[in-house]
Amino acid sequence: MINKGIPVLELRNVSKIYDLGQVKVAALKNINLKIFEGEFVSIVGASGSGKSTMLNIIGALDLPTIGNVLLDGVDIVNLPESKLARIRGKKIGFIFQTFNLYPTLNVYENIALSMKIHEFEETETNTIASKLMKLVGLDHRETHMPNELSGGERQRVAVARALSTNPSMLLADEPTGNLDSKTGLDIMNLIIDLNIKQGKTIILVTHDRELARYANRIITLKDGQILSDEKNSSRRTRT
Repeated sequence: MINKGIPVLELRNVSKIYDLGQVKVAALKNINLKIFEGEFVSIVGASGSGKSTMLNIIGALDLPTIGNVLLDGVDIVNLPESKLARIRGKKIGFIFQTFNLYPTLNVYENIALSMKIHEFEETETNTIASKLMKLVGLDHRETHMPNELSGGERQRVAVARALSTNPSMLLADEPTGNLDSKTGLDIMNLIIDLNIKQGKTIILVTHDRELARYANRIITLKDGQILSDEKNSSRRTRT
């Protein structure tokens, strides 16, 4: 159920300009965008379209040159880095193409890390990590290291880690890019379940239009601008 109250994310007149000495490059140009609680949105575009820049701004990893970025109605543009880091940890769950697991930490430790950083009680951390390992089907792999896992299992750990602080929004950056077709479908089924069964807001950034069809809304970028923003009436569901 999509909640059309205050947007989870809003970009207002957002532009990002990179100063490369004698040349200035506008990676994003006057972007206006609202994403609401419970939506599954795909952001698609070719290389150089502005996807990576938008990903960084949506995820509070970078700030716009011009414009405002509101998360749950709060403008984050002028916040200090310490507060931005806390927002990233609490409001946004990141799922990366390259998994970004700590190689010296086992499955449980990778999932628990964000909770420890944000000072969850140990009992609560143990309870949540156990539930998440079961959710992603890795409760039998708790003590295994990343190099002992398949690519699909590593991405499942990354999904569990992204959920550990119960963020309002999940940001998935090419989450199946390093996986074979079958494993990629398994991960997408998991992400779809998080949206449909748990009501998580999902933002999927991809160049793959077939992958984008899992969303109920598809935003196409070109040359730093929104070319189209359309409802997806032929949304793919579990396969």
